Amino acid sequence: MIKSVSYLTIKNSALRIIFFLALIQSSYAQNYAIGADLSFVKDAEDEGFVFKENGKPKQCIEIFKDHGYNWIRLRLFHSPELDETYKLPNNLEYTIALAKEAKSKGFKFLLDYHYSDTWADPGKQFLPKAWEGKSPAELEQIIYEYTRSTMVEFRKENVYPDMVQVGNEISNGMLWPTGKLPDNWNNFAALLQAGINGVKASCGNNPCPKIMIHIDKGGDKAFTKYFYDKIKDYSIEYDVIGQSYYPWWHGSLLDLRECLHFASNEYDKDVIVVEAAYNYRPKEYINKNAPFSESPEGQKAFLEAVNDIILNVPNGRGKGVFWWEPAAPNRGFESRTFFDPEGNIMPVINVFDKYTRD
Repeated sequence: MIKSVSYLTIKNSALRIIFFLALIQSSYAQNYAIGADLSFVKDAEDEGFVFKENGKPKQCIEIFKDHGYNWIRLRLFHSPELDETYKLPNNLEYTIALAKEAKSKGFKFLLDYHYSDTWADPGKQFLPKAWEGKSPAELEQIIYEYTRSTMVEFRKENVYPDMVQVGNEISNGMLWPTGKLPDNWNNFAALLQAGINGVKASCGNNPCPKIMIHIDKGGDKAFTKYFYDKIKDYSIEYDVIGQSYYPWWHGSLLDLRECLHFASNEYDKDVIVVEAAYNYRPKEYINKNAPFSESPEGQKAFLEAVNDIILNVPNGRGKGVFWWEPAAPNRGFESRTFFDPEGNIMPVINVFDKYTRD
């Protein structure tokens, strides 16, 4: 009788431990962002482009959902209709509609504010035309009100973001010339804080989204230290360090590993590679050595390697990876997408199957 009780006690304890570990594993899986920036997908489908899996037409977001993707990233421009060069669809109405589609399928939602009518990145951060000629103090108030009001619209439509980027690749500042770095750190910090305050003012009774600060230095430890040290000096509070990593611009995989490990340890923050991509056909490595072949197989191997680095960031601080525009046909960067010109999905879509399928 004593042996029987002892055995049952040990067995029950073991089962409790297994159950507890399963809960931890499940929680981590839910918190790990397997993401895609699908900001052009609605535009492509509205224009009649047909995405396919196994030769059969399939809604693009469904393809990603069926292969373990759980986050969508969507950018928002102020008045993209004013930019006749790129013909960008990503205004508030469009972004809300796409967020609804993604949320209905269980995706979490990362909102990417560009604070511009067109692309905002390290080489350009153009003011929205409606904000031109404003003083630094006026811009602070404008960015606060704009962020708060647009966030409230997302909340009203039941697609409140789970995370928000206050600016896109802001290594060299935002809202130029007022917030251009390195000469205008005081202005830049005030504008960034105003945007963050706008997000927080929109929360109401909802949990506030996590705040990401995003730069384009995934393989540059020295710049990452410079930038986030300054953010700390200005007492700007945020939750997640976002990095872009394109190897032809940002260094080797070892550079990425060193930078992400450093950032998570130094600032005690979660890190996400919020933009990554590789070409499925020759583009960036013509006549020079490439880390992977620019081919469908090389594209898949690249994502597997990047994901492994993120998974091994110390203390579980590596929280995910987003592919930049895997569903953007007929654009200048379509060689980085997951689909061939006929709309067929390529092998890279299978990278996360082994992590997410029972």
